[in-house]
Amino acid sequence: MTAESATTVVRLGARRAARYKASSRPVWMEKPSLPMQGLKGLVLLVVCVAVIYPFLAVVGTSLSTQQEIAANNGFVLFPSEPTFAAYTTIFSGGIVTDALLRSIGITLVGTALAIALTVTMAYGLSRRGLLGGTFFLMTALLTMLFTPGIIPTFLVVKELGLLGSYAALILPTALSAFNLVIVRSFIMGIPAELIEAARLDGAGDLRILWHVVLPLSKAVIAVVGLFYAVGYWNAFFNAMLYVDSDKWPLAMVLRQYVLLGSSMDVSAGAEIAAPSQAIQMAVVVISLVPILCVYPFLQKYFTKGVLTGAVKG
Repeated sequence: MTAESATTVVRLGARRAARYKASSRPVWMEKPSLPMQGLKGLVLLVVCVAVIYPFLAVVGTSLSTQQEIAANNGFVLFPSEPTFAAYTTIFSGGIVTDALLRSIGITLVGTALAIALTVTMAYGLSRRGLLGGTFFLMTALLTMLFTPGIIPTFLVVKELGLLGSYAALILPTALSAFNLVIVRSFIMGIPAELIEAARLDGAGDLRILWHVVLPLSKAVIAVVGLFYAVGYWNAFFNAMLYVDSDKWPLAMVLRQYVLLGSSMDVSAGAEIAAPSQAIQMAVVVISLVPILCVYPFLQKYFTKGVLTGAVKG
């Protein structure tokens, strides 16, 4: 066999191997065909419309007059004559404004406390050889399977003297086992050499946590913090059980006056009257905007924080 023939055989073998390798790849690794790309685009378009349409309807209705709301059967996408009468009416009264300030305070304090408890406990449980570490970890995990009932939880809150205080809205949900597992798995993925080097330099656990673990865990802390913040912002059940109406957060006001349709005297002292449905939709918008403003700043941490914390450890 000549050298030219040998080269040809080698090339043919390489091509066959490449075709075999390409054909043996999983289906999801193949480049999608043009019809499949069109189908994916259509599905994405439908999902976007299904998400954006209700939001536009809520915003449009909150900016509409009574005549437009009646003419469009209660929902207006694009009002012809936008008016801020509903928002002026809401902020002229005190119910929604006070509830908004309470929700902001509860969310900030609750999120900070929850992050502190979760990170410190996750760091302790991530250390191998911790005395009783397995017991405490299993205890936390069991709370994901067996949740306490309403009556036992109410009795615990009552015996601790938390009834009627804002602490009853923060402490019962200050630690989530799900978030604890995510943060613990993320911390266990940090190279042990960094922690050992800090320990050889004389650093204690608190210093290691503050100067080594926390700077490397910004992604997972941001994601878990958002989970806690959304939970505190949207929570209404604890407020319904533990506090009076003068301490209701915004979520409870939203439930009482929008979902249940109770009358709300938000127009006391207001100069501009607004349709009741426009006022209800304005309350919904006010409850959505703060969380929507936070999401874009933390979106980049989601994939890195959640997926890394979920698969490592």
